[in-house]
Amino acid sequence: MSDFTHLHVHSEYSLLDGYATTKGIVERAAELGMDSIALTDHGVMYGAMDFYAAAKKVGIKPIIGVEAYMAPGSAKDPMVKGGKNYFHMLLLAQNEVGYANLVKLTSRAHLDGMGRGVFARPRIDRAMLEKYHEGVIATSSCIAGEVIQHLTVQQKKEAREAAAWYRDLFGPDNYYLELQLHGNTPELEPINDELVRIGKELGIPLVATNDTHFVRREDLEAQKHVMAMGFNLTMKDFCTKNYQMDDSYHIMSGDEMWQLFKRYGTTPLENTRRIADMCHLKMDFGRVQLPTLNFIPEGHDAASYLKFVCEEGLMKRTGGSPTEEYVRRLDYELDVINATGFPDYMLIVWDYVKFARTNGIPALPRGSAGASLVLYCLYITDVDPIKNKLLFERFLSRERLEMPDIDTDFADSRRGEILDYIASTYGRENVAQIITYGTLGAKAALRDMARVLDIPLSEVDRVAKLIPSLPVGTTIAQALERVPELKQIYDGNPELHNLIDWARKVEGRMKSVGTHACGVVVSRNPLDEMVPLQRTSKDENAVMAAFEGPTLAKMGLLKMDILGLANLSIVAEALKYIQQTTGQKLELADIPLEDRKTFESLGRGETTNVFQLESAGMTRYLMQLRPTRVDDLYAMVALYRPGPLEQIPVYIQNKNNPHNIKYLHPILKPILEDTYGVIVYQEQIMQLLQTIAGYTLGEAYIVIKAISKKNKELMGENEIRFKEGCGKKGISQEIATQLWELILPFAGYSFNRPHATLYGLLSYQTAWLKTNHPTEYMAAVLTAAAGEIEEVAKSVAECGRLGVAVLPADVNRSSEGFTIERLPDGQLADFSNRLGVRFGLSAIRNVGSGPVHAVIGTRESGGMFKSLEDFCDRVDRAALNKRVLESLIKCGAMDALPGTRHQKLQI
Repeated sequence: MSDFTHLHVHSEYSLLDGYATTKGIVERAAELGMDSIALTDHGVMYGAMDFYAAAKKVGIKPIIGVEAYMAPGSAKDPMVKGGKNYFHMLLLAQNEVGYANLVKLTSRAHLDGMGRGVFARPRIDRAMLEKYHEGVIATSSCIAGEVIQHLTVQQKKEAREAAAWYRDLFGPDNYYLELQLHGNTPELEPINDELVRIGKELGIPLVATNDTHFVRREDLEAQKHVMAMGFNLTMKDFCTKNYQMDDSYHIMSGDEMWQLFKRYGTTPLENTRRIADMCHLKMDFGRVQLPTLNFIPEGHDAASYLKFVCEEGLMKRTGGSPTEEYVRRLDYELDVINATGFPDYMLIVWDYVKFARTNGIPALPRGSAGASLVLYCLYITDVDPIKNKLLFERFLSRERLEMPDIDTDFADSRRGEILDYIASTYGRENVAQIITYGTLGAKAALRDMARVLDIPLSEVDRVAKLIPSLPVGTTIAQALERVPELKQIYDGNPELHNLIDWARKVEGRMKSVGTHACGVVVSRNPLDEMVPLQRTSKDENAVMAAFEGPTLAKMGLLKMDILGLANLSIVAEALKYIQQTTGQKLELADIPLEDRKTFESLGRGETTNVFQLESAGMTRYLMQLRPTRVDDLYAMVALYRPGPLEQIPVYIQNKNNPHNIKYLHPILKPILEDTYGVIVYQEQIMQLLQTIAGYTLGEAYIVIKAISKKNKELMGENEIRFKEGCGKKGISQEIATQLWELILPFAGYSFNRPHATLYGLLSYQTAWLKTNHPTEYMAAVLTAAAGEIEEVAKSVAECGRLGVAVLPADVNRSSEGFTIERLPDGQLADFSNRLGVRFGLSAIRNVGSGPVHAVIGTRESGGMFKSLEDFCDRVDRAALNKRVLESLIKCGAMDALPGTRHQKLQI
């Protein structure tokens, strides 16, 4: 039967209950000659956009739906163990209104109807359906549907009442009774007979579906293994349960469905075509939906206001007298930003970074953002792109169609304030965090399949450890090719051979969802009109969009990365301590970049607690390098990664022996001179392509991306163009070939210069603070490390090396956090720094904020404690218990009071 359409289809997004991929589903439909197919995952729409795009690509109509969980009463009713907490209900989007209502229903199910416990499900209820049913086609669903569940317990009256209610709500053309037949569920046959009778009695049409969970008949065993993983069972135990499917749960052909359902006549099968023809959802991915900017003054649009703010910022940055080079560069960047349509985006980032700076929250953009003079003028970055030879085209150009990223780090202790500001500025209903889909990597697939196959952990660890960690994302197939020992195990051990085969079948499949560490999406309109929402994985009061970041970007929504960086919290705290001890307010921008003491300290390997520089390998290289300028640190940040790491010895050798530097051709010298003849940055390759072959810098960046993604077609085209350019410059074909072969590996792994500059600058600044204000900096480090025993111990040891005394916690002297004290004259004479760091009470284990506040409040109101008895008499008993007192005594916080620790513990 050629007109059949599958309307009940699950994918891997029905987490650990479906084996099919969205791509596999649409390819199977095309293979079977079908022109439409649905996606209806359990309670979620995670795969909707991928499915839509994949179907459109192969010329198939995508029908977006969801198999919702329907609460018997209210979605807010508590989940009852052993009770009937939900039914299944199939919902399909007929059009754009229907899609919006599916999004609303799915969001409300997750936000209001989730319930609690291991069997919690996102539930809708009748009240929600009454509100959000327009444009939706519904069916009675599978054996877990409400109508059929009534029939399984002989509640025929209740079954008819439920069917009639849904018919009246959705309308006689938009509600169907669903017929299914599966060999492992023989009770479906008498149920279907009763559904036929109900349909005739109530005038409700029938529709035939297959409850598909995998693509092909031969995928059954993989489906079982995935389900066993989901139930956390071995295959042996899984097979004893009543969870099993048979091979009928695959995507059957129309003819197979006709043979199965012909006893019911042609109408239930023809109705699949009828429903498919009723569904005509069109998704528009072309429009960028940036939020409305209410802070733009009257008389300005985004472009004119951006120009105004940038020109004002340029005057401040240059002391009121910018050179012609700066003026030209700013005009050029603004022209490109306007031509590509991103002035609003620049202002959005400017606004929340301005909020951060105004409120003393350090901010540090990452990536290519440092290459923009516009962002420097907006005080989003503090790196002058002209002085640092940073190319704007690495950030944005007319040749690139995608929105540039301005990912920004903030002090991690205050990241929440930034998120709150963005939500309050653009409307909480328009802002959400972003979901991440957890897929099974090679090692996870091996370990999870080993549990299913009941293989000892020691055996699977032996296999999993042979999967290379680098490059990230190495597959099992790639590891078998690259690791002889793994191939030997595969060929020689039947049990592990079987494990590896099964792991390969589930590798890359969906397993779980989480919350993106830093992603935030902002929309012009309420998000739940276009994107399903749910609670974040760690904070039940926070909300996340249930599509991943790249999907949101394709939908035209603004996706931003708001990151938390502990080192920015350390820097902010250090600057506060410096102001307390010196009376002077120091900004990071005030730190001189040519401090010999700082470079000498790094050259001696004194890198503990210095941002990006404290690993053993980096320390060793710095000692060999003996840096003398901040550019050396930028280069080390760029080179200290897999791939370019092998260039570090060359960089060190050339820096320390400049007379030995050799260039493949003189044309390279002006491009590579400042990195001692070594290609360190992507921008140097862009300049090389521009100089030799006449590429614009924007075109050159596209070439770099093509090489890094191994796009052979583009690489071939550009190799010809490059060599032709060499010929025009008088460069021989031999040298041209050598230059191209030099470019290829570096284009794949070289680093972008703006990011190295931004992060390298912070590395230098933390080193400067540590060298010139050791007490204040280490106090900040200890504050950040509080509660992490190993980090505190490491930092205390470094304080000793720096000559900074770390004073113990003391109920009469300590504040909540770490504080700085001047050491008494004549005491602790071994310490060269006469400012010491006093442990805070909050750093003591088992002493929470309540007791800490009680101790400090009592001391401030009534003076210092004279004895343990005095302490116990005065501090609020509600805040103290035996465990708190013992912790204070054992850590030495009461050593200044009369008596030994042993005596105090006996009282």
